[in-house]
Amino acid sequence: MTASPPAPVTPPLSLYIHVPWCVRKCPYCDFNSHAIQHDIPEAAYLNALFEDIDQDLPLAEGRTIETVFIGGGTPSLMSGGFYRDLFKGLRERLAFAADAEITLEANPGTLEEGRFEAFRAAGINRLSIGVQSFNPAHLKALGRIHDSRAAHRAIETARKAGFDNFNLDLMHGLPGQNPEEALEDLKAAISHEPPHISWYQLTLEPNTEFYSRPPDLPDDDRLWEIAQCGSEYLHRQGFSDYEVSAWCQEGKASRHNLNYWMFGDYLALGAGGHGKISLPDGTIKRYWKTRQPEAYLNRIGSRTAGSNIIETDDLPLEFLMNALRLRKGVDESLFSERTGLPLTSVAVQLEALRDDKLLVRDRLQATDLGQRYLNSLLERFL
Repeated sequence: MTASPPAPVTPPLSLYIHVPWCVRKCPYCDFNSHAIQHDIPEAAYLNALFEDIDQDLPLAEGRTIETVFIGGGTPSLMSGGFYRDLFKGLRERLAFAADAEITLEANPGTLEEGRFEAFRAAGINRLSIGVQSFNPAHLKALGRIHDSRAAHRAIETARKAGFDNFNLDLMHGLPGQNPEEALEDLKAAISHEPPHISWYQLTLEPNTEFYSRPPDLPDDDRLWEIAQCGSEYLHRQGFSDYEVSAWCQEGKASRHNLNYWMFGDYLALGAGGHGKISLPDGTIKRYWKTRQPEAYLNRIGSRTAGSNIIETDDLPLEFLMNALRLRKGVDESLFSERTGLPLTSVAVQLEALRDDKLLVRDRLQATDLGQRYLNSLLERFL
């Protein structure tokens, strides 16, 4: 008689908060972001967020929020007072870990004097600063509202405000970019001694301006050269690429993102936010919130726009497409803990991939070759 798989172990719980407004929509951006037409309705959005989380409190019953990520849009457009009131209200409703990591996305060009201090006073303890490039021509091509000086100033101001835990967001494979220019961006970032860098390739996503009018991007050979040069440089600077596009100094990985990659749970809050929750009956639900800001603000009752239970047959791929992004992968035991399925349910695929030198033995981890062909590797689990 075959033993039943263990019941899923309740994973850590995070909170994602979406702020949908920005100054101007970038031509590469496919996120739920909306250019400001008038003043941002901070008070109305705060009330909507509280009504939203009140509907979802049963999903967090008996659980502790380990990490928070505030994304957008441009969350740094909101005032320090907004975040002070937001976290006061959230802490009255939810249990937060004493060492909860709370990250805010911030864009240079939206940060007047004193705003970083106000964010820190509100309880935010980590920043993700959207630099993208320090090169004036590339910033212009990307439609960014800041220049190189504003980027440097924002990082320096963040440090002065006491933020020693922060991420710098950079893109490579930009229109007309060569390896030397990509390396200069990394050197400029490293000059600020950041503990974390997100360095990822520009891709053309549907429903963006770049997709309908593609810019002249580097060819595959140049993209490979850029990636290799940048990787070698970051390693020399003491950074490890713990995830496909994330680099950090020792002990400074993003705890929030690690929870995503390890198939953890996260509540969704705000217009267009997406969440994932493990339910008491062993099923796993994904859900998403009303996308348009006006509709979100004016919604009566639940702001959840839709949800679905992940089918059992889809769970292996859902788990592995996250876990295998991590360079060191995860212990095999985590598969059953987070999915409720026995590892034997994917034993045939795992053995074939190990024979092909795409996965290591005795761990759910892609080899260097497997990382290069990760999409093809994952197709084996469809």
